[in-house]
Amino acid sequence: MQALGQRKRLLVEKHPSGATSLNNLAGLYYYQGRYDQVEELLGEALGQRKRLLVEKHSPVVTSLNNLAELCYDQGEELLVEALGQRKRLLVEKHPSIAISLNNLASLYDFLGRHDEAEPLYLQALVLFKDLLEIYPEC
Repeated sequence: MQALGQRKRLLVEKHPSGATSLNNLAGLYYYQGRYDQVEELLGEALGQRKRLLVEKHSPVVTSLNNLAELCYDQGEELLVEALGQRKRLLVEKHPSIAISLNNLASLYDFLGRHDEAEPLYLQALVLFKDLLEIYPEC
């Protein structure tokens, strides 16, 4: 919290690293079960990144994905947006695309929409296998 306060004072919320601190603090609060504070921090990080970065910039997409994982009621829309932007921004075989596919599939699975989840899980699995062939040391 002290690091966030210092970054806010020094950067006056005009630099993306402030959003990174918000995102990291949200991750800590998530693991502590402080979910009401997580959503607020992730929303603030997303808003700050959207203000400071090009909307299609990778950290903006990361914020969308993080917020979507927390908010199941809005999650589908945010996860679909994050996946689409990652597909546009990144190379075809990128781990973040596989993660987005898996996250969206997990949401559909959780919601009982198994027919929609399965093809996404399969796409993610194929992509993860391809990535292991490209980068066997990982």
